[in-house]
Amino acid sequence: MGQSKTDLLQGTLDLVILKVLALEPMHGWGISQRIQQISKDVLQVNQGSLYPALHRLEQQAWIRSKWGASEANRKAKYYELTAAGRKQLQAEVSGWERYAAAIARVIETTS
Repeated sequence: MGQSKTDLLQGTLDLVILKVLALEPMHGWGISQRIQQISKDVLQVNQGSLYPALHRLEQQAWIRSKWGASEANRKAKYYELTAAGRKQLQAEVSGWERYAAAIARVIETTS
């Protein structure tokens, strides 16, 4: 079975975006590229999912945005984590770890 790119589900997408923005503020295209890079090309975020997620996270005050210049000197909206976003990220990571451990236990069951 070959390696394929995987689209992220909404709840997981929010977690991954928050985690990437915890590293540094970045614009939308940079976020999608960083996710793909860190996941070694396994995860991809299409624009139709990314921007609604960024808008939703901004409405929840977990991220904020401001206009700036991109690496190509183009106008780009940069997103950064807020204090509330850092707190949410911790909660999401904790929940994800519990969920992943539970799935692992089910997969490892031999009887």
